[in-house]
Amino acid sequence: MSRYTKDPDAIARLSPEEYRVTQQSGTERPGTGKLLGNKAPGIYVDIVSGEPLFASSDKFESGCGWPSFTKPIEPAHVAELRDETLGMSRIEVRSTHGDSHLGHVFPDGPRDRGGLRYCINSASLRFVPKEDMEAEGYGDYLDQVEDVA
Repeated sequence: MSRYTKDPDAIARLSPEEYRVTQQSGTERPGTGKLLGNKAPGIYVDIVSGEPLFASSDKFESGCGWPSFTKPIEPAHVAELRDETLGMSRIEVRSTHGDSHLGHVFPDGPRDRGGLRYCINSASLRFVPKEDMEAEGYGDYLDQVEDVA
């Protein structure tokens, strides 16, 4: 059994915007997310379950208005589902254990880093700085986080 679960207490603490995004498959307005410009080393975890999702070393500036990553830090924690809403075909990404809507994945990321762009809502994420990772139980992921020069 995973230590990461959909935590009702965490859901109760969500802001209205975080709830709309994670629980109702909403999307924050481009350019408004609190983590868009974050360049600090660390990891991004699901705001509901705490499961590790993305590393700062896989974050890149895509210009799309949302935090973008080339790959998940733990692929088993990111489920990909077909999304046919809004008259288009896309791939939605959700956290596996928290079942939070995260965003979408597109095939237009940096070619030299796999070619994918995980376009993620800041409202679905909590950032854990590198210096806090061990204390918060994420020490196993320290080798996947590079210091920013």
